[in-house]
Amino acid sequence: MLRISLMENVPTHDAVSVTERTRGKQPRRHPRRRYLRSVATPEVSETDFAIVVFREDDDGWNADVLPEAVTDDLKGFIRVLRQQPSLAGTIGLAGIDDYFFVAIRVVGNQVSVLLSDIGAALDYPLAEQVLDYLEIPVPDEEDLDQVLPVGDLSIFADLGLDEMDLAAICSRLDFDSDDDPWDHVEDAVESIAVRLGFGPAMERALDIALGA
Repeated sequence: MLRISLMENVPTHDAVSVTERTRGKQPRRHPRRRYLRSVATPEVSETDFAIVVFREDDDGWNADVLPEAVTDDLKGFIRVLRQQPSLAGTIGLAGIDDYFFVAIRVVGNQVSVLLSDIGAALDYPLAEQVLDYLEIPVPDEEDLDQVLPVGDLSIFADLGLDEMDLAAICSRLDFDSDDDPWDHVEDAVESIAVRLGFGPAMERALDIALGA
C-alpha cells in the first residue's frame, strides 16, 4: 500500500487541474442502464479505483490506493476504512467504470455512505449494495430520467462541502447536464478532494491507481 502525504497549501477554488492522466482519455461512455442481477459479477474495469484518505496529525492528509477488489464489496470497503485511524474520520472514495462514485466516511462507530447516482444500482453490485445498506429499494428503470445521488449528502458538511454543493458535483456526472458535465468520474472525485483540502494527494493517488 502506498502512502502519500499532503503538506502543501491547497487551492480554495473547485477547479481540477488537467494532468497527463486525463489528457488523451476517451470521454465517458453512456451507462448501459441495464439490469445485471442475474449476470456474473463483471470484471474490474481499468477505470475503477478506490482511495482511502485519512489524517494522522495536524500536518495534513494522507491518501492510499486500495486494492480494486473493494470496488465490488461495500462491507469489505468499510472494513478497510475502519482499520485506518484518522483525526477527522477516515474517507473512502471509489469510482466505478467511469460512471459513478461511492463516498464513505467512518467517524468512530458512525458510517456515512453516499452513492452519486441511484441508477447505478441497476448495473453494478457495489451500487446495489449501497442501496441495501441504506435500506432503499432498487428503482425501476423507467423511473430514472436523471442522475440522482442517494445517501448522506451531509457526509462532508463539517469539512466545508455542504449538501447542495455535493449534489451539484454529482449532477455534473449526468451526460445531459446543463452545468458542464464531467469528462470522467475521477474529475468529480478530485473536485471533492480539492474542496476538502487534499486535492494534490488525491490527484497523485489517482495517477497511481489509474496507471498514469
